[in-house]
Amino acid sequence: MDAETRTSNGHHPHSHPTLVKAADASTPTSPSISHHNGSHDALTNSSTPPPRKKQKRNKPTLSCEECVERKTKCDRSRPQCLACIKRQSECRYSQVANLIASADRGATRNSAGRSRKSSKPLGEETHALPIQIQIPAQVPRPQYRSLSLSSAGSSPFLLSNIPYSNHTPSPFFGLGSEHPFANYWTSRGGLPEVIGVLPGKEQADILVAKYFDAVDPVYPMIHRRNFYADYERFWSLPPQEKFIADPVLVALHFVIYAMGTQFINSPSDQERSQIAEFYVSASQQALRLSSYLSRASVRTLQAMVLICYFLMNDNHASDAWAFGGVLIRQAYAMGLHRDPDIICPRCSLSDKQQRRKLWQAVLFQDTFLTVLLKLPPTATFSDVRVDSLTDELDNMLSNGAAGTPDAIANPMSISNIAPSSDAFPPYELSDRQYIRSMWHMANLVQGTVCKPRSLNNPLTSCSQDRADLIHQYLELHDSFPSVLTTSDDSTIRNLASSSPRQLRQNLFFRSNFWHCVMVLQADENESGGVVCDVKGALEAARMALKAFFHFREYLPVDAGVWWVFQHRAFEEALCMAKILGAQEQALSPNTPGLSPASDPLLMMAKEDARRTLEILDLMGGAPEMRKTRTEVLRTAFADINW
Repeated sequence: MDAETRTSNGHHPHSHPTLVKAADASTPTSPSISHHNGSHDALTNSSTPPPRKKQKRNKPTLSCEECVERKTKCDRSRPQCLACIKRQSECRYSQVANLIASADRGATRNSAGRSRKSSKPLGEETHALPIQIQIPAQVPRPQYRSLSLSSAGSSPFLLSNIPYSNHTPSPFFGLGSEHPFANYWTSRGGLPEVIGVLPGKEQADILVAKYFDAVDPVYPMIHRRNFYADYERFWSLPPQEKFIADPVLVALHFVIYAMGTQFINSPSDQERSQIAEFYVSASQQALRLSSYLSRASVRTLQAMVLICYFLMNDNHASDAWAFGGVLIRQAYAMGLHRDPDIICPRCSLSDKQQRRKLWQAVLFQDTFLTVLLKLPPTATFSDVRVDSLTDELDNMLSNGAAGTPDAIANPMSISNIAPSSDAFPPYELSDRQYIRSMWHMANLVQGTVCKPRSLNNPLTSCSQDRADLIHQYLELHDSFPSVLTTSDDSTIRNLASSSPRQLRQNLFFRSNFWHCVMVLQADENESGGVVCDVKGALEAARMALKAFFHFREYLPVDAGVWWVFQHRAFEEALCMAKILGAQEQALSPNTPGLSPASDPLLMMAKEDARRTLEILDLMGGAPEMRKTRTEVLRTAFADINW
């Protein structure tokens, strides 16, 4: 949409999609997509609607108001639809319909009013069958054949082999080629234009709660009580004062709404994706109005971290990688990579904790994205110590201690504006254990996997070097809390019912850890005599996929959203399929009559890879992404002839 173009009625849209609760209050409900026109929808627990109350549609209405009123078919043409021309009636569209049509006209002028953005289904509600994975006990086994599986090579799916000097642009990774931030904004609208498309307070509450339920456990970088204090203060402002609020705060709110929308259980994946993209566009516009490229704050970087994850989940991995580069530069400019006790000794303890958590989130995102993309890590310079992240202050703040340094330095941050302590469970010790564990692992992975692979170098110099490195990983694994490392089916089932927050942390930790071990075991170095450890690589890949199967079984909506989790599973299944395809001649000449099918590990690995292919073929995500993944895996399976 041209920067100067407004909607066809000459005004900026103030109506927008919202979310409403299901009518049945007898069971826990998930909000569904709804259209808001005029005032915000009220959320009530009443199961009996008021008499003669007009039933609202569960999706944005794109037909003209006259056709909606008369319940006739509308071809949605502009400036007048065919039905209104025949009736000789005034043809008017809602502001949301104008907003969407204006955006579509910018992409396809001849189909204005009828075009819709491409579908990006994000979640399948069918549960995967429980997978029982047991690593076989030590039994006599044949010799596995080595094969060339050097993990330093380019990803067969993500990376384009077209050189950068090629004159034809090409996405380097991922398949999303559209601009990630749809432009709904005018050149003179400013912050009031962004404020004008805020969801209703009830809808915002739902989305924020969903964010803290689904995203915050995995990336706990936002202090919930302080966020809610600012959040409630903002929503208590009259409209004119909202127009002069901090645009970075508005940006953070909108990206949280966008992330929350991605995890909403909705019958329409297309409309959920469309609304989420609208919110992230508003977040980016608010950041632009704050001049975020020349100014930075903790809120700015928090919003940027979340935008990166949103773009990945929205099939814009290339854009996320590029946007993440700006994020890293801003983090360095703010000094987040420096120990707060050194660079800002006079800051409150709360501010120091926040800086450490934010740097950990930046480091975590950069490290494990580069593991998948096989590109150079950039969050490589830091003197922030993992053990400087302590529990005591967060425990005091979460319990609302009146005498904390933060309360003294900034009484409004934990004042009566914030919800009562009963509204939040105390910050759990597991959060800090998770952060520190992921931090330790990211530091190790960055030096042993990310850096050498970014230069296409072998990960180890000789067999003993790899054995020592694997031992270092396993030793670190043993030092982590058991709640993060356990893969026992009954324990995972109990976590799913008693602590979904800890379950999410467990799944992300296991997936990342065992994926990296698989990469090390599959790596080869011809000059050093290092060959693929078939048994070690398959066992690590199966452990990583077990986390994926648990994710799919107990959190199917989340599993359909997180691109990084899905893509790790894809690479693990692909690695297994390549190893299995090379085992036709794996048996030693001294063991005639045996076949790969007689080896329990090979058979279980084959079953896990096959099941992963089935899940990825059904799972949400952009259709072209699903198609490419499954085609690559099926091609690899074609080499398995047993």
